[in-house]
Amino acid sequence: MTAVLPPYPATPALPAPLRLTRTEDGERLHALLWPVGPGHRTISSAVLGGGLGERAWIMNAQVAHGYRRTDPERHLAALAARAGVRGPGVGLMTAADVSAYAHARDGGAEAFVTAGVDVRGWAARPGEGAAGAPDPGTINVVVAVPAALTDAALVNAVATATEAKVQALVESGLDCSGTPTDAVCVVAGSPGPGREAHAFAGPRSLWGARLARAVHRAVRDAVRHETPAPGY
Repeated sequence: MTAVLPPYPATPALPAPLRLTRTEDGERLHALLWPVGPGHRTISSAVLGGGLGERAWIMNAQVAHGYRRTDPERHLAALAARAGVRGPGVGLMTAADVSAYAHARDGGAEAFVTAGVDVRGWAARPGEGAAGAPDPGTINVVVAVPAALTDAALVNAVATATEAKVQALVESGLDCSGTPTDAVCVVAGSPGPGREAHAFAGPRSLWGARLARAVHRAVRDAVRHETPAPGY
């Protein structure tokens, strides 16, 4: 018997981002901005607006190589204010050129990926970790589903997106699980009356499977033309 999947909205879960350009310290830099609007929750490891909660916008900002500011949250908040967005939001940063982002869609799930893999490696390695904020970089994944997810499912979605990212990197011939500064942001609808929240987002669940395929394809596209230095 053929399985019948539930329909998904024709409107993208996350539309194409606004492209912003600015000049800092004589360098032309770009940013991507998604005005998400009300009725959405995000879970994110972003430097600004990370954690879980209602968010009105998402920004992925390019910064200069060798970035040394010690107040990235304030920097990102200022960029968002300059762009005219208000309310709580998510701010990611990277030294990669975000204007060259990759996008993939699967069954209503949307994934946007920016990637730079010059500094890459495996998550489990000998040695102590560094204290404090790491350098900005490098693989940023923003993924959205047009459905509500429970808190647990949002955490599950982060794991699923990360697994799909690693699968794409290995299949692309990169000897790594990522970079030391990767970030992820998952956007989903807020639960409410008449909007039941999905309890699962693992890779074999309805929305987890779609999310995983979208992230996998977007990461592969994002790193396709990369020529990174040898991993460590």
